[in-house]
Amino acid sequence: MPPHHGMHSAHAQWMRTALHVAEGARDSGDVPIGAVVVRNNDGEVVGRGYNRREADHDPTAHAEVIALREAAGRLGRWRLEDCTLVVTLEPCAMCAGAAVLARVPRIVLGAWDPKAGACGSVMDVVRHPSLNHWTEVHGGVLAEECAEPIRAFFREHRGA
Repeated sequence: MPPHHGMHSAHAQWMRTALHVAEGARDSGDVPIGAVVVRNNDGEVVGRGYNRREADHDPTAHAEVIALREAAGRLGRWRLEDCTLVVTLEPCAMCAGAAVLARVPRIVLGAWDPKAGACGSVMDVVRHPSLNHWTEVHGGVLAEECAEPIRAFFREHRGA
């Protein structure tokens, strides 16, 4: 068995959960991005979120922020140093910054975002050398499965 095979399998399983969560954005006209926060010791999903910017009229209502807030509330603490953030699209600067501030040690992402990604694509907020906390990034997990609903959304909404 290849090294870390068990972890890659867990990442794919968690990503499938995030993809399912993303479907919640379907009715609101939001981009279908989903995120889950998973507790590392037992794999329990402690936070879920999908984009709600349109639904809530809130520019900060990104899937990752919602999932981080739910996890912190459920665990009763803002430090999520024992959790993994799993998200279907590479986090933007705001969401990457929120993960760093929450002390999340690992982000698992599906599709890379060459326009606004802040975990290595456009910029690398989570591993900036000036910060006192760095986040490990595992990218490209079920990348095509994650990218397709987003592409379909933009085809439908932009007529492209």
